[in-house]
Amino acid sequence: MEQANVQCTDVIDGNSGEVPQEKFIKFKPPLYRQRYQFVKDIVDQHEPKKVADLGCGDTSLIRLLKVYPCIEELVGVDIDEDKLRWRGDQLSPFLGDFLKPRDLDLTITLYHGSAVERDSRLLGFDLITCIELIEHLDSGDLARFPEVVFGYMSPAMVVISTPNSEFNPLFPTETLRDSDHKFEWNRMQFQTWALYVASRYDYSVEFTGVGEPPAGAESVGYCTQIGIFRKNEGKVTEASVSEQRQERAYKAVFTASYPSLQQERFLRLVLVNEVSRQVESLRLKHLRKLKEEEERMLGVKLPEVDSDFPSFGPVFTEAEKARIENSPKPFVMGTKFLVPLQRLMAYPKLRRICPSEDMMRSLIDDCVCLSSDASAVVVDLHDCYDYLFDF
Repeated sequence: MEQANVQCTDVIDGNSGEVPQEKFIKFKPPLYRQRYQFVKDIVDQHEPKKVADLGCGDTSLIRLLKVYPCIEELVGVDIDEDKLRWRGDQLSPFLGDFLKPRDLDLTITLYHGSAVERDSRLLGFDLITCIELIEHLDSGDLARFPEVVFGYMSPAMVVISTPNSEFNPLFPTETLRDSDHKFEWNRMQFQTWALYVASRYDYSVEFTGVGEPPAGAESVGYCTQIGIFRKNEGKVTEASVSEQRQERAYKAVFTASYPSLQQERFLRLVLVNEVSRQVESLRLKHLRKLKEEEERMLGVKLPEVDSDFPSFGPVFTEAEKARIENSPKPFVMGTKFLVPLQRLMAYPKLRRICPSEDMMRSLIDDCVCLSSDASAVVVDLHDCYDYLFDF
């Protein structure tokens, strides 16, 4: 369906040289971006865990949504299998995703199939989007669409966008915006349909849109009209759910799982890196203090600075500072520098990554040197690079 979006946007953005300049209607940002931004705002507001885009086309919306930390499952469904296969690789994790894993798991799946087919893998979603989809459905599919999406899939929220035909006279030609559109509704037609669907399947619906009309034409409404459907509170019987789980109509053509801190190997990698970084930072601070004490003994006047909380680096709240200050301090034993695990657990970033001292100990034990009682990380007080800092 995305090709239709592109064609429609090209006309709306005034890229046709045959149309007089004064008749161009150009949206800033382009209309398709406004539609995607609308969905992104919905995700920001409601933080859904499971999101599906029906008629996902070239997966542009999927690519925009995969960065949201709240989303744990993303699904795209489209009838164009070749496009899904071609675009799938762009949804695979990149190197940066492994270097900085997500907090929560994320699985992305692309299915070849129709929005009017039942597939139990689309059950239990928090949000389903249908962006510029319904106008591509013929009368038979349009009649089946509500029963499948609202009755069968029954997500917590559905967002449907479709052209507003009242806006069309403002364009150079007043035909349908895309050759594949089977219809284009005015606001009354869309709202009548949406209210009927909402009533039948126990949803509420509110109407809005994107693409504001030019001055003097406000009466035509938005270029794209949008319905936001929210499921009313209710029960689904276990028997009906059990039956639905048996249905498989879609063909999976792509799937990808992203690294996250829920997976032990990535959690260990991130934790060890952060522990090593924090221990090295504390070691350098300790050496800097020793050097400052030596210089003061020699009569060198030094500026007063808070070496524990310098002006650069992480910014801590007063409560976080108090937690750090009240934790066991690093200490020296001979040529070794030791940092208690309790001290490391006082730092917010490490505490977020690893909620307990025991968990930290078990995860880093094979990767860093611990004291004999496993209560502290042990490193050399000096290393061969200290001369770079004049220690």
